[in-house]
Amino acid sequence: MGEVYSHLSEEERRVIRIEIGNGTIICGIVLMLGRNASTVGREIKRDTWFPSNENESYRPYRPKRLKTGPWTGRYYIAGPAQRKAGRRRAEPRRRHRLSCERLWARVAEWLGRGWSLLPVSGRLRVLFPDDSAMRVCPETVCRWIHADRRRRERRARCLPRGHGRRRRRGGGRTSRFPIPGRVPISERPPEAGDRSGFSHWEADGVIGAGCNLHTEVERKTRFLMAGIVPGKTAGESVGAQLAMFSPLPAGARVSVTHDNGAGFARHTRLRDGLGMDTYFADPYSSRRRGSNENRNGMIRRYLPKRSEIQMGMAGELREIVDKADNRPMRVLDYRTPAEAFADELLELQDQQGCCTSK
Repeated sequence: MGEVYSHLSEEERRVIRIEIGNGTIICGIVLMLGRNASTVGREIKRDTWFPSNENESYRPYRPKRLKTGPWTGRYYIAGPAQRKAGRRRAEPRRRHRLSCERLWARVAEWLGRGWSLLPVSGRLRVLFPDDSAMRVCPETVCRWIHADRRRRERRARCLPRGHGRRRRRGGGRTSRFPIPGRVPISERPPEAGDRSGFSHWEADGVIGAGCNLHTEVERKTRFLMAGIVPGKTAGESVGAQLAMFSPLPAGARVSVTHDNGAGFARHTRLRDGLGMDTYFADPYSSRRRGSNENRNGMIRRYLPKRSEIQMGMAGELREIVDKADNRPMRVLDYRTPAEAFADELLELQDQQGCCTSK
């Protein structure tokens, strides 16, 4: 177990007063008390007494150029510091927002249904528009769950990623190698970057125990396609892409954006075989492929990390993909990705028919 935190005692404050009078620096006081340097430094800073402020009612102006004089003296006295600490401990503290049982009951119920944090926060505003107590932001819910071990063990699995503890931002750093024919994402057409154009995809992989998944997401409609691959080699990845994109019309597969993994080193086969443009996101910038990362996160709800994936699980994977493609999304005006993708295909078919008739 870790060290148990305790407040400074009156004896420790007396040691601080004596050592400050002797001219001892903070590091020396820290070694004597066995305390953290920030604890001692904070104590000295907030409980220093100025001769000009004996009644805490008046402090004269002191120019910066004034280095000596009666107003530059400062003293630390253990007795007043101990009394001030007692008053601080006696002051009532503000309760945590989720300590309200009525609010936490609603949040816990919706998390148990598989809701994400943002819909939980927004739904409270819809159901309780005039009740300020029924308000909570997603970050507050996440911190509340991870602050207590029992809540973390029971509720962390309900969070979108289901991690047992919060992870730092930025991820790990891996070695890089030059991908032949790599085109940076900065050269991608504007209609692909702002999602105004249809048929621009994002590619990624989901690693499992045994086999892996290859996923493709269309940027505008958020339509998801996924397939099981035996490994994560470049040949297997591009083979899965060719199998997914070949049934689609040429107008529905214009470009695809990859990450910088070794699994996409043979991306030129997409250019040669299907005429698709291939681009690569900047290193450590998964936000540039946010749609694919979001869909992979939904797959992880059903297949967490270290889950066993086998080639015979195609039917189970199809059910997971159907659930993702048939869930309404606010960004699509509460249409499902499957509906939006079907509408785009019909519009593309009409455009090609008009061009052919002319």
